[in-house]
Amino acid sequence: MKKLLALFLSAVCVMGTLSACGEVTTATDEPAASGNEAGTSDASASTDVVDDYGTIVANGKMVIGITEYEPMNYYDENGTLIGFDTEFAQAICAKLGITAEFQVIDWDMKETELKSGNIDCIWNGLTVTEDRRENMDFSTSYLTNRQCVVINSANADTYTDAASLSTALITAEGGSAGESAITSDANLSQANYTASSSQADALLALKAGNYDAIVIDYTMATASAGSGDYADMMIVDGITLANEEYAIGFRLGSNMTDKVNEAISEMIADGSLAELAAKYELTDLYEAAIAANATITE
Repeated sequence: MKKLLALFLSAVCVMGTLSACGEVTTATDEPAASGNEAGTSDASASTDVVDDYGTIVANGKMVIGITEYEPMNYYDENGTLIGFDTEFAQAICAKLGITAEFQVIDWDMKETELKSGNIDCIWNGLTVTEDRRENMDFSTSYLTNRQCVVINSANADTYTDAASLSTALITAEGGSAGESAITSDANLSQANYTASSSQADALLALKAGNYDAIVIDYTMATASAGSGDYADMMIVDGITLANEEYAIGFRLGSNMTDKVNEAISEMIADGSLAELAAKYELTDLYEAAIAANATITE
């Protein structure tokens, strides 16, 4: 009898142990199934909320990645950094009680700089693309833009459309929307293309005669071509490239995006952002972006 009782008790313990193990496995599996059913990837799940706002406020400043790019961020004759994005960033930071600190970066490395924490955001005529959405969060779009081709005016009769540039020497900023426009166009993609380190360098290279044409942002082209050091340059009107939108890029899941969006909404409502756009002759591009945002939210 004692042996039978011992065997019975042993069997009960084994059954209990197996049952307990089954419960743990089920509990572990359920959250994963739930996440998959909701369409949440592993990458997004790991970046639910990033408290960049708390860190930035504690530091008292937001480090903003830029390149020299008129009329967005550039230096005046006194060596002072000015521009639409410069003043826009300073106004937003003032609303948030922090300082805007600008840091010139290699544009081709912008995603790496942002992800590593070397900068807190990218605020320099940054074009919104679906590929970039995989690596960063975007603020409200605040300007429309497009890429355009700029040439020396002496070549106005030679380069009249994209087909005429198919064998030309051409450049754009590496990693930029201009580079993407070149590689995606049937004619421009056939040209002899070399990347430049910045749009400003592309302009200088065109002026020096190193290239036949450059592809840069329309905002920069209208501020540069035909005036000052670039008086002998012109935009090729016969080439139409894709329209774009500018926004500020933050780390994936960053709570700074919502904070900045709230401040942007205030500047739109009180008219101060419209005034800034007018100052830099960007009213049409600003109004187009705001109208597009209104359509999306209706």
